[in-house]
Amino acid sequence: MNIQTPGVSYNGIFDTAMPMHLLVDQHGIVQHTGPTLRKVFRDKPVLGIPVTNLLEVRRPKRTDNILKIAANGGGACFVRLLDEKRLQANGLVVLLPQSQDTLLNLSFGINVIDAAGYYGLTQSDFSPTDLAVEMMYLAAANAAFAAGNMDYSHRLYGRKSAAEIEAMTDTLTGLANRRALETELTRLKQQTTPFSVMHVDLDWFKKVNDTLGHAAGDVVLQTVARKLLDNTRSEDIVARVGGDEFTLVFSRLTDSDTLSSLARRIICALEQPIPFGAEECCISASIGIAIHNSPDAPDIEKLLNNADAALYAAKNAGRAQFRLYSPDQHSSGKEP
Repeated sequence: MNIQTPGVSYNGIFDTAMPMHLLVDQHGIVQHTGPTLRKVFRDKPVLGIPVTNLLEVRRPKRTDNILKIAANGGGACFVRLLDEKRLQANGLVVLLPQSQDTLLNLSFGINVIDAAGYYGLTQSDFSPTDLAVEMMYLAAANAAFAAGNMDYSHRLYGRKSAAEIEAMTDTLTGLANRRALETELTRLKQQTTPFSVMHVDLDWFKKVNDTLGHAAGDVVLQTVARKLLDNTRSEDIVARVGGDEFTLVFSRLTDSDTLSSLARRIICALEQPIPFGAEECCISASIGIAIHNSPDAPDIEKLLNNADAALYAAKNAGRAQFRLYSPDQHSSGKEP
């Protein structure tokens, strides 16, 4: 299948610039895949099957199919491949003009270290991120001009908004970044929605960097990100806000017992050794939890400070544990 608009041959452009892409028709059936994606699914038929057999959408919230993302103007997504490796990746969804097929580009969002190890991929199987993004915008702009389609122009403007969403994503882990976190907290404040905040700070992460190097540290951070996503709901916000610091936001979850159970589960998951070549990286986490369940609008800065105070209380108690916020924690000082 060769998708074309006047002056644009999509498959040739996409295969070169975005080797980890796939094209899906209006019924959700895969019509074409990039060369690297074909390597990833080497033991599984790809063409002519539903895209939902190949991957699941983890983000955005309340979306289970890339067709829904395309129908809403396209944008960023976070997916998990449905093979034995369960590799996760950031993607960008675009609705193509004329054909109305959906393009999912994973070329700039794949975990390169894991992909190379799992699937035997090499540097030649990837394209530089900036090239992939620029080629996508170039093809979209060219098609919009050639077609003279005002609706498509609106979708192109919408993709600029999608690019802004990309700017709210942590490039190493695929999680939300501090900007995205602030946006979500502002939304919750405006809606006076009850919610809780969990600050997660990795324990003994510096030792990994010092002994095995920053490449090992990157693998640890990416693994931590996946484990945090695996232990949270699709509607929760999981953000990387510092080198080894993460903030989780749970809308309409304020039960202290449930949050305590969740914190224990996260700590247990993060304490599982993380392989790096012939070595193993061993970390844990300290967690501080603050809850807002008042009908009044929250003081976001105060709530984050409370979560920080609870985090430092967990650190001071010996690390690898959690604390719910209590007012006396502000007098206990910072991390030793």
